Amino acid sequence: MSTIAQKFSLAGKVALVTGSSQGIGFAIARGLAEAGARIVVNGRDGAKVAAAAASLTSAGHDVHQAVFDVTKTDDVEREVARIEREVGPLAILVNNAGMQIRGALEDFSDDNWRTLMGLNLDSVFYVSKRVVAHMIPRNSGAIINICSVMSELSRASVAPYTASKGGVKMLTKAMATEWGRHGIRVNGIGPGYFATELNAALVNDKQFSEWVGGRTPLGRWGKVEELQGAAVFLASDAASYVSGHILYVDGGMTGRL
Repeated sequence: MSTIAQKFSLAGKVALVTGSSQGIGFAIARGLAEAGARIVVNGRDGAKVAAAAASLTSAGHDVHQAVFDVTKTDDVEREVARIEREVGPLAILVNNAGMQIRGALEDFSDDNWRTLMGLNLDSVFYVSKRVVAHMIPRNSGAIINICSVMSELSRASVAPYTASKGGVKMLTKAMATEWGRHGIRVNGIGPGYFATELNAALVNDKQFSEWVGGRTPLGRWGKVEELQGAAVFLASDAASYVSGHILYVDGGMTGRL
């Protein structure tokens, strides 16, 4: 029988983390790497992917690059097949790639709606479908979809994002239901308000940061490193009987009126 420390180990497992050249995706990739996983860094910008990979490699991790757009199905199919062939069998997939477009719902353009849904929701289906085609014959695999507190809550100006992340939550549960018989676990992580490069303007907005602190029981923004433990747990054998679950890492926000 393996020890609990051994169950948390990801040693030798290949993990693809989409949108992992910066922010939350990079932090999760680093956390998985520190647990022993072989990481495939993904993004659309080759220079950013190379820089992220170099940073992880310099820390002694086994890192590979996959520059492709997760919303383009032909590119997804080609790159997933290449990873399987050149890097190794994918044991872990983290669907992290996403974006935010803010605006009043009544004025939100159709093009922006399609762009946001394409990256936040459609890509989760596109990438998972191609990866799971390789996982099913092996009768094993762990998929983690990055949801949000907005999978449960909403506020003005982010309705389309809320709709997309609500969709990711339910797609996660449906994937767990359909693929469990193949030994594949599918779970989600729902981050609260985390300080990243992409929302630096909000972090630096005194009024907004005071709202985040007042709305969050722990009283502050999250640090991206605080998502690593949840990702390692859900990817590991320590979570061997956990599937269809959304783990909110939000400082208590979803538990408060």
